[in-house]
Parts: sequence; C-alpha cells; structure tokens
Amino acid sequence: MPHYFSTKSEAVLAESMEHTVSAKGGQFKELALENTDNESVNEGFSEKLAHFLTNPFIIPLLLTLASVGFVIELFSPGFGLWGLAAIIAMILFFYGHLVAGTAGYETVGLFVAGIILIVLELFLPGGIVGALGLFAVIGSLFMASGNLIHMAVSVLVAVTASILVSILYVKVFDRKMNFFKRMILTDQANTDKGYVSNQNRLELIGKQGRAMTDLRPSGTAVIEDERVDVVTEGSFITKGTLVKVMKTEGSRIVVREVT
Repeated sequence: MPHYFSTKSEAVLAESMEHTVSAKGGQFKELALENTDNESVNEGFSEKLAHFLTNPFIIPLLLTLASVGFVIELFSPGFGLWGLAAIIAMILFFYGHLVAGTAGYETVGLFVAGIILIVLELFLPGGIVGALGLFAVIGSLFMASGNLIHMAVSVLVAVTASILVSILYVKVFDRKMNFFKRMILTDQANTDKGYVSNQNRLELIGKQGRAMTDLRPSGTAVIEDERVDVVTEGSFITKGTLVKVMKTEGSRIVVREVT
C-alpha cells in the first residue's frame, strides 16, 4: 500500500507540473505574439510606404515630377511650388529605397554631390564639371535601384517629359529661363538707345589741314586746329603737305593730298 500511494502521488504531481508548464507556455506564446503584433504595427507603416514608393509604376512618376518641377522652376521667377514638389519627390524616392534596403547613405551623398556640381557648372566654364555632376546624379539613381531595367525606363520617361515641357514653354508660351537671364547679358547697345560704338566725324568731310607726320599711309594731321589720326587712300604723303578729308568711317578718317 505505501508503494502504491507513492506512485499515485508522483503521478498527481507530474500531472500538476505538466498543467503548470502548459499554462506558462501558453502565457509565453501569447506574450510573444503580442510583441510580434506590436512590432508589426510599429514597422508596418514605413515598410508599406517603402513598398509603395519603390513600386515600378511609382518610381517614374516621382522622377518625372522631380525633373518637370525643376524645368518649370527654371522658367519661373523666384522659388515656388514646383521647386518644392521636385525636392519632395526626390526625398520620397531616396527614402523609399533606403527603407527597402536597396540604397545607402553613400548613394544619397553621390546624388547631392552631383547636384552641387551641376550648379557649379552654371558659374564655371568648360562643361566638365556639369558632365561629372550629371553622371553622378544618374549613377546615384541606378545605384539606388534594385532593377536596372526599370530604372532605365523611369529615367527615360522623366527626361522625355522634361524635354517636352521645355519645348512647350519655349515654342508655345515664348518663355525664357529666368535663371539664365540673370547670368547672361541680354541688353543690346544700339543707336536707337543712344549707344554708339565709335564717334563718326562726318563734320570733317571736306575740311582741309596739314600732315604733322609722314602718312605711310597712316599718321597724324591737324584739321581746324584739331590733331587727329588719319589715313591716306593708299599713297604716301610727306609731312607738312596740305590734305583734305574725303570720308570718315567711324573713327577712321581718310584724307587725300591737295594739289
């Protein structure tokens, strides 16, 4: 009887421990599921946003918005909504690829460096700096992409859209880029505005004077008590010879020997 009682007690104790372990295990499982649900809630929005921004149909839209916004901003005075839209589009592009893991901070740095080089090209001659900047920008886009073919198509769509918008502004709306108008002198100096390149001495035509130097064929003569630089019609005239002004062409005064 004592042996039977001991065996039964052990069986009851074992069964009790099994229920306890099962209950604890259930609590641990519920706690783990709860933590997993919290993590999925916390990370779900950024992951879903990254999946949306890296969609093959969304990438060309972001790049097109950025390029078209930049082009329109060049035709617009000051900095406006289109420039802001272009910046936001590129931020969303790189944010989505950073979260998705296809791009790193070095890719963003290469893109920023390319933009800086392109801006410097506007102030530096040669074109080498601008070409390096363009290659850096395009290279950063391909580095951020997980699919080179999709990125090539997206870049082609964005470039085509920006070219069409530029043609539309120039040919249809007859607009000029305000940014380049600040850098390029567009004013013309003409006679209608009172500008003259050289003073035309028409009043000297027919006047006579004397050569102060030998005219071989150019030299100096005194005409009506004024010392002027003159040139002959090709012949040699010695110093002190009486000369007559035949015509003037700007600052060029043509004389002939008076016989």
